[in-house]
Amino acid sequence: MLRQKLMRLSTMGFVCASLLLMPALVQAQDWQVQVGAQSEDKGRQVIAFLPNELWIHAGDSVDFKVATDEPHTVTFLTPNQLRPPFPVGCPGTTPSGSAEDGSTCVNSGPLTKGQHSLVTFPTAGNYKLVCLFHQNHTAIIHVLDVSLKLPHDQAFYGAEAADVEKDMLSSAGHLADHETGSSTDEVTAGTGAILATGGGSETLSVMRFMHPDKVVHVGETVEWTNDDPVTPHTITFGVESGNPIPPSGNVTIDADGALHATVSSTTDNVHSGFIVAAPQDQIFLPQPQPGTTRFRVTFTKPGTFPYRCVLHDGLGMLGKVTVLP
Repeated sequence: MLRQKLMRLSTMGFVCASLLLMPALVQAQDWQVQVGAQSEDKGRQVIAFLPNELWIHAGDSVDFKVATDEPHTVTFLTPNQLRPPFPVGCPGTTPSGSAEDGSTCVNSGPLTKGQHSLVTFPTAGNYKLVCLFHQNHTAIIHVLDVSLKLPHDQAFYGAEAADVEKDMLSSAGHLADHETGSSTDEVTAGTGAILATGGGSETLSVMRFMHPDKVVHVGETVEWTNDDPVTPHTITFGVESGNPIPPSGNVTIDADGALHATVSSTTDNVHSGFIVAAPQDQIFLPQPQPGTTRFRVTFTKPGTFPYRCVLHDGLGMLGKVTVLP
């Protein structure tokens, strides 16, 4: 009898010791990332994942929530996959809750303010995140094995996101202040800047025509210049083109590469197409052609001619030209 009791006690001790040596089970966690930020008037846009670098455990999920009226995508391309034009996707979209392990493309499709996309990460690794609407809008998700300690918690990321949002919106305001636009015949069609952290790149953009309302005389020309290094804009009079990228057929090219059109009536339809800087030069890649950053319109009749950027008119990117005899 005593021998049996001793054996039971020995077995219980072994089991307890084994339990102490087993790694604690880590419960899967849901993380939060904000996509973009904007000023109250929507004119200043932070084009960034907030934060743009995150450490999580395998099995965790990340909920990406868009905070802007400017659309975004949450997209994980496969290694060496050619980046498609917006918003084609993988092609197409994948449902919220899809798993990202690097084997297939995961793409939310276009998302706007208040919309979410949930992505789960079953396998350890490092996963690059992009937005198909915006160049230089990237992030990295570091997925660690559950045995490894995470460097930060959600509270840290939330505070970091709030600080970056505040700083970038303030910087966008300073950019807009520097665009004086004092000339009677020149308009700045947006401005911005590219920033970066160890996790990826992000941009801030002023989605406004600076000093947009001009008064000129018949025969004079107004010139628009896009000072944003990444974000395209359009200058559109009349009916919007079905494809916003190319200019309308009544647009010509000046000797210095600027686009040029003539407006003679309030019923004229004139569309600049994308006015945007050239992509950044990269070592070991072909040099890109110069960007088309300027658009000119000569007015031959008096009247009031409203115009807009068809990509960002919903954000308030509007203006008008008043032509006097």
